[in-house]
Formats: sequence, structure tokens, C-alpha cells
Amino acid sequence: MTKKDHPAVLRKNETRTGVRRNVVRAVAGTTVMAAVLALGSESVVFALPTPPHKEARAAGIGTSDTERVAAAAVVRLDPTADVMLLSDYDFIHALWQKASDAGEKLDSVRTAAEKALTSTVAADHVSFIVTGVHDALKLDQKRERDKAEAARAARQARQNVLTVIGIPSTPELLALSDDNFIRALIRHQSSGIEVRAAATRALLGDEAAWREFIVNGARAAHKKDVDRDLAELEEKNRKEAELRRNQAARKNVAALFRVPMTPGLLEVSDDNFLREMLRMAPTELNNSELYRAAQKAVLSAKAADWLDFLYTGADAAYKRDDEARRNQLAEANRMLAQQILTAAKESGFNPNLVASAEKALAAGDVQVAEFLSEGGQKRARRQTLAIRALGDQDPMKLFQLRHTGVSGGTISAGPVTSASSPDMRDNATWLVVPSLAGQAGCFSFEAANKPGHYIKGTVNQGAVVLGANDNTAAFRNSATWCFSMKGLVFGQPASALFTWSVADKFKVRLNQRNELVTGAPPSTGGSLGGVGYPGWAITDPLAP
Repeated sequence: MTKKDHPAVLRKNETRTGVRRNVVRAVAGTTVMAAVLALGSESVVFALPTPPHKEARAAGIGTSDTERVAAAAVVRLDPTADVMLLSDYDFIHALWQKASDAGEKLDSVRTAAEKALTSTVAADHVSFIVTGVHDALKLDQKRERDKAEAARAARQARQNVLTVIGIPSTPELLALSDDNFIRALIRHQSSGIEVRAAATRALLGDEAAWREFIVNGARAAHKKDVDRDLAELEEKNRKEAELRRNQAARKNVAALFRVPMTPGLLEVSDDNFLREMLRMAPTELNNSELYRAAQKAVLSAKAADWLDFLYTGADAAYKRDDEARRNQLAEANRMLAQQILTAAKESGFNPNLVASAEKALAAGDVQVAEFLSEGGQKRARRQTLAIRALGDQDPMKLFQLRHTGVSGGTISAGPVTSASSPDMRDNATWLVVPSLAGQAGCFSFEAANKPGHYIKGTVNQGAVVLGANDNTAAFRNSATWCFSMKGLVFGQPASALFTWSVADKFKVRLNQRNELVTGAPPSTGGSLGGVGYPGWAITDPLAP
């Protein structure tokens, strides 16, 4: 019996076909074409891949119902009969849409889906549905856990500061932004000279400096205030000064262990105090550096080791824990940013996203976190679209595409520069996103200042307008634009001759009012490339 005839293999094949035996599997490939275009006095030769035609792309289904239901559960996509009958490619697009709607919580899933959507190989689509979406979910879940732990630790760090300094804790104080929390410490009468001075210095720094002050600097500064006060007392009563120093250290350690301070904890011996900390600490601290350092100290027979932990060791261990948390989250963020960068490079039509990702990764952890935020992603995906000015002798002269701000208004082209009014620059800035209709080699262009509004075609020879997404298949198709050739605008690497997806033969041109309209195909009298149908360039966003 051959391997392919084995009963287990036969059963698996039957499962994959299921009720869809009549669906024809097709693998969309790529072809290479050469376009020689006259731009001004220049002739440029391009060897370019054509995107898969919407009827020739992978239309088959290579995944089982069970695999699809499991994949749909990742993004909470309802596996209706219509969804289950989608091609693998279109099914991935449905997953991508749900992941996009979920925001930051499913960033890895969204990014992995975008990468899968750039492929025309059926095996890549199957791989994503069967394993890729689940692997991406694990990354998202880990990142969410790391973020939640970092947020909890940040809130606890504020609570520690308030407890140690002696400031009553309130929900309002704990909810303040880092910089405003520091300002509140400066204003509070319980803060000493050293705390105020350190807080003022921290405010002169960046977000990392604010966080470091809250986590470690404020308590260290308070210790200096305590030492200052005790130095004066020590000249009169050394024993009383030492007692107060010990009590201040215990209050600090109890705050780090999240243990409420009681009079009884101030009266027990140092080693028994440490035992109480270990006994009363929350279970999530059991594997922390703080907990292990306390265990090591309490197992020692030397009183000096107990005091070393109280006065310096606890703070050092707590700092190591905080650094580990930050490094863990930073690594997860960097991994996601790298995934987004890779997908954007493969797309070739979002150079600002590529540049933003590279800049963030080179700058540091704070910048990567900002890049990954919802606002950061929207800024990074912004681009300005431009086309060559028809009839102009300068092949480098481009007109920017802009909308009027009115839903249903026509998309026009004209000169918009960094010196133009803010409104005009905003109206000439777009978010480049994968095709709403889920077509490979295609994109949709969302108005940066009007979320949910996209460039859409209407009918042959009709206006190209700004349309509000009504989530219908008709709208998704009309707001999808596919490049038939890449690199058509001389000097602009991220450029293409875009066609309207509703009817691939229709290109886009400018009418006499410089408004975009869908035009006749070259075979019926239109001209190709930079003359009758100008290519679209994707340039730096005018409203970053």
C-alpha cells in the first residue's frame, strides 16, 4: 500500500474536500511583462509582475471546515455558510478585517494576515489558516499579558511611592499620567526637599525618565530626605535615629511586597519581619527577584545580611524585576514592529510605514511602543497620492489627489505642497490599506482625516469620489484599486498604473476640471501609462 493510499490520508483528503467537491482548486501565479514607456524625452524599461487577475487567483479551498472554524474563532469571525464557502484567500481577508477591527489586541494576527494576502501561492494561504493565525495569536496574547503586567506594575509603583512618602492614595492620583503624577508629588506637603528636586529633574526628561523616577527615583529621593532628617537626630540620639531608619526601610520593603504596614511589623526582629513579608506576599511575587532575594537573606544567620536587604537589597531586586518586565514587553513590541516592517516592505506601497518602523526600531523601546499604538499606526500608514500632470512637458511634475471633505464629493488633482493650508494638506493625505474586497495585488485608500471614507469609482466614464464605507460587497469592490504595472511614474519607486477593480479594463484619467474619472481601456482608443492614463505615485504624507 502506498502512502497516498493509506486510510488516514484518504480520510484527511475527504475532510478537506467535504461538501465542496465541486470547487476547483487553482493556483494563481505571476507573470512577467515588460513595459516601455515614454515619459518626456526619457524611455524607461520595466520588467514587472502583473497582479493575479481576480478570476485567476487562488479560488480553491485547501482547508477543512474544522481548520476554518478554529481560525475564525481566533478573531471571533462568525463561520456562516457564506464564510465557509469563501476561497482560502478571501477567507484570510475576512480574518484580516476582523483582526483590524480588534485594534492593538490582534496586531500580530492582522500583520501576519497582510503578509499572507501578498502571496499568490495557495500553500501559503493554507499554512496561514491552519497554523499561521494561531501562531500569531500566541504572540498577541503574550504581548497583551506583558502589557497588562506592565500596566499593573506601573500602578503598583505609584502606590509604593505614595505609601513610602506618606501621601494618602486616591483613585484620582493613581489615574494621572506619569508627568502629572510627578507634579502632584511636587505639590504635596509630605514630599521632602530631595523628592521635589528629583521630581523636577525628572520632568525635564522624556517618558522613560518619568517612569524611572516613579519606579525607583522617588523612593530613593525619599530615603535621602529620611537620611537628612535622621542625620540631625543622630547627633542627639543615635539609637533613636537608627530605629527610625530601620522603620523607614521596613515601610519601603512592605510597599514593595504589597503588604499593609502594621505596628506589629515594626516591632518584630529583622529576620522575622522578612519572614512575614515572604508569608504575606501575593503569590505572583513568588518567582520574582524580590522574593528570591528576601529568601536568601532570611536564610542567613547574619544580622548584617538582613539589614543589607532592608536598606539596599530589596530596592536592587525590585529594580531587576522592573527591568525584566520592561525588557520582556519591549522584545514583544520589537518583534511585532519587525513583522509590520517586513510586510510593508513586501507590499512596496507604504514607504512611510517602512520608514516609520525603521525609525522606531532604531530609536528605542519608547518609540517602538508609540509606533505600535493605534494613533502611531494610523500616522505611519499615511501617504500622499499623486499623478503626473497630463500635457505637461516635465515628467517629474505631479498633481496630488485630494478630496473635498464631503462624502460623495469628487476626487481631484492639483498642486498641494507643505506650504499649502493645513486643510488642503489633510485632504491630500491617505491611509494605504489592503484591498477592502480582498483582492491580491490591490489596495484601498482611506482618507486620513475622514475615517471610514475611501476613494471609490462609480461607473464607466463616471466620477471617482470619496465614499463612506457601508460594509457592502459592492462598496468594497468599488473602493478597491489594483496595480496592473509597477514603477510607471519616472523617479518614483512606489508607483503604479492603477485600475478600478469593478472592471479591470477601466483605468483612471483626469477630465478638463482635473477631476478623476474612470476612462476607456487602451484597446478602445485610450493610451497607456504616463499619457492618457497617468500612473499613481505614493509619496511622503503631506499631513504626517
